[in-house]
Amino acid sequence: MTYCVGLLLKEGLVMLSDTRTNAGLDNISTYRKMFFFERPGEVVITIMTAGSLSVTQTAMARLQEAIDAPDADETTSILKAPTLLKAASIIGNTLAETRLEIDEKLNAMNQGATASLIVAGQRKGGQMRLFLIYPEGNFIQATEDTPFLQIGEHKYGKPILDRVVKPGTSLADAKKAVLLSMDSTLRSNLSVGMPLDMAVIERDALQVTQRRRIEAGDPQFRAMSEAWSKALRDGFTQIEI
Repeated sequence: MTYCVGLLLKEGLVMLSDTRTNAGLDNISTYRKMFFFERPGEVVITIMTAGSLSVTQTAMARLQEAIDAPDADETTSILKAPTLLKAASIIGNTLAETRLEIDEKLNAMNQGATASLIVAGQRKGGQMRLFLIYPEGNFIQATEDTPFLQIGEHKYGKPILDRVVKPGTSLADAKKAVLLSMDSTLRSNLSVGMPLDMAVIERDALQVTQRRRIEAGDPQFRAMSEAWSKALRDGFTQIEI
């Protein structure tokens, strides 16, 4: 399984994903689930993936192939799409077509495949956008009322986001919030695991402004996790009933 989370804030976009992929207790691997497509100064798009690895890897490869094609245009290439909404439609259609093709092959073995994506980015002259794309290709987008989106094992990390994240949250606090959200998930679900990938796209930067790979045993992440655990324990003991 996996856990990915994206935040849409006034200052920019913050994304975080794990890298664990498992097909059983004895078959655990590490695969990148965060992908970048950008033309600095023109457009930047980040995609995070959850679900069947065969579906997500094939879909990402097809999106890149469409970008590199000599006849690429605004109807096929997400980097040439006139808006992020159009890019999300291209991504959704690619995901849906890929899922159906692979699902049809797996049906013969009474198996199925599914996947979902988070898409974040901005095009020059346009607004920052954050979308959650479902396996069928349809999607929703983040709003001021709900400035974050999650895919995968999202239930463990949602409470802190509900309490802390607002559109006006600073990028520094947002990074802390998604890392603590991931920490809660790591503690509660073994199908989510290190290393982690984090990225920040500052408003109107039109490129990924921060990228960070957090390995297992990272001292900064460990210190933050321990401080959060202590804060929760202290808060718990202070509450009277």
